[in-house]
Amino acid sequence: MRNEFFVDYLRVLVCDTREELGAVSAEETADYLKSFLASHRECSVIFAAAPSQNEFLDHLSRIQGIDWPKIQAFHMDEYMDLADDAPQRFSRYLDDHIFSKVPFQKVNYLNPQNKLLLAAYDALFQHGHADACFMGIGENGHIAFNDPDVANLFDTYCFKQVSLDNTCRMQQVHDGCFAAIEEVPKRAVSLTVPTLLRSSRLFCMVPGHTKARAVREMLCGPIGMSCPASSLRLHTNATLYLDRDSAQCLELS
Repeated sequence: MRNEFFVDYLRVLVCDTREELGAVSAEETADYLKSFLASHRECSVIFAAAPSQNEFLDHLSRIQGIDWPKIQAFHMDEYMDLADDAPQRFSRYLDDHIFSKVPFQKVNYLNPQNKLLLAAYDALFQHGHADACFMGIGENGHIAFNDPDVANLFDTYCFKQVSLDNTCRMQQVHDGCFAAIEEVPKRAVSLTVPTLLRSSRLFCMVPGHTKARAVREMLCGPIGMSCPASSLRLHTNATLYLDRDSAQCLELS
């Protein structure tokens, strides 16, 4: 049985299982993309890379009727100081889970070493916005790699280099991406909070018990950069998808 409610402007949908969360969020996302492309020539979408997106991306890639050749993809954040062929790179994750599975018009990578690719981000995000953003939140409440220490609701940059806090780095170990925190890079490049919030439509998929405390702070605490994810409550067209594990710290009817 699903629970649906609003916290400020943010729509929250609680599903029973992680698999149901993936299916429901993918169905609603597909409906949005189909409707948008029925009246627009193309669409720009930001993708997050994390195990929390596994079920969502699997279902989304198999839904029929999405006009992928009209969609331009952007990836949200990337490690620095990691080899180009490292399996932990977020670009590798997105290639494996979605970019190689459907025929995008174009895929743009947030590569801090490639000035031409960074220019593509500047061209869209410095004076414009994405039509949709598919995202999650971190164990410390981050969105993209905007940890509490570096997040800024009024950032003037569309992306920036950031330092990762230990909670964020340890999450990568919990997710099984690295064997130990010492292996996790300390720096990354990330789209900023304002860039994410300017997206016309936000879909935020957050399964799993490890995110339960962050979800509680996101929905029940004050809106501010001590929990960057709380800023989604300011967006007038955003949905947060939870499962029973990630919602376990909430009082649900």
